[in-house]
Amino acid sequence: MLKNIINFYRVSQPKPCNEESLSEQKQRLKRFQWSTFLAATLGYGMYYVCRLSLNVVKKPIVDEGVFSETELGIIGAVLFFTYAVGKFMNGFLADRSNVKRFMSTGLLCSALINLCLGFTNSFFAFVLLWGLNGWFQSMGAASGVVSLTRWYSSKERGTFYGFWSASHNLGEALTFISIALLVSWMGWRYGMIGAGVIGLLGFLMMLAFMRDTPQSQGFLLDRWGTSDAHSVSGKQTEEFNKAQKAVLKNPAIWILALSSAFMYISRYAVNSWGVFYLEAQKGYSTLDASFIISISSVCGIVGTVFSGIISDKFFAGSRNVPALIFGLMNVSALCLFLLVPGVHFWVDALAMVLFGLGIGVLICFLGGLMAVDIA
Repeated sequence: MLKNIINFYRVSQPKPCNEESLSEQKQRLKRFQWSTFLAATLGYGMYYVCRLSLNVVKKPIVDEGVFSETELGIIGAVLFFTYAVGKFMNGFLADRSNVKRFMSTGLLCSALINLCLGFTNSFFAFVLLWGLNGWFQSMGAASGVVSLTRWYSSKERGTFYGFWSASHNLGEALTFISIALLVSWMGWRYGMIGAGVIGLLGFLMMLAFMRDTPQSQGFLLDRWGTSDAHSVSGKQTEEFNKAQKAVLKNPAIWILALSSAFMYISRYAVNSWGVFYLEAQKGYSTLDASFIISISSVCGIVGTVFSGIISDKFFAGSRNVPALIFGLMNVSALCLFLLVPGVHFWVDALAMVLFGLGIGVLICFLGGLMAVDIA
């Protein structure tokens, strides 16, 4: 058995570049790029399922008298505080880590927390575990961005960043559809358990298909140029540390961070409380309310995917002007959603179409791409 394990290990090692023809190397590089990109994109989408699961089950939890709205607000706030601190710290760690292991470990822990919460009614257990979930959730975005910078050059990174950013909305749509169905059929506990199962599947997928760096697969940076500054030997150098400190001192980065924070207020207001709002204030069923909110997620995919094309083709590469335009669209959508009382399906659906398109562009620009352009 030991001999078989050793043989398997040898076979799984990347071929040295000098043993392959140039065309074989290019094909292998492209295969690993797509494998890593798709695993990171789908994997981060499943991160969102394990983060937004509580948003779908809030109304059933309140109806059963498990928690009050105030207690659910406290539970949700704890996640955002730990997520904020964790995202700041885990960004530095992701730069210095094997992103395949780092990203998959975060999703595994988040999935296990969702599974545990499906079996408890304790408020303190929810606060503690959901707070821990925020920390593990913060391991996902930084790992995804680092993976893109390692596998794609600056000339193609913007395009793939736009497609990767669609994972946010993909995860939201998957949550509001699949988890809502589970909750409608079987109750809120199975919504949490279902999110945990989806997260475990995402963990296994990333382990199987994601790769850390081109160097780990036998590619040379000077030949392929797939990474700008992430060679294994350079991670611990003084220059690397100075580069990270320079990012912290850049005022443009902090302006973008503040702008992104304001954008996320509206985004999380709809994602976290949109289903509950439609049920409690407008009289929709859980399934109908989740379907309406899912429209914003689907349209967000469109906005995110085409955000780079919009800025390049219509604004000569400028991202601040389209950010302003789609920010105004975001405000208009919220007014339409909140200020028209009663059940008006098509009005609420239109509001979510506009909201999704606006957030889709903003989450790409303010949520990372403009900062990546600068830093």
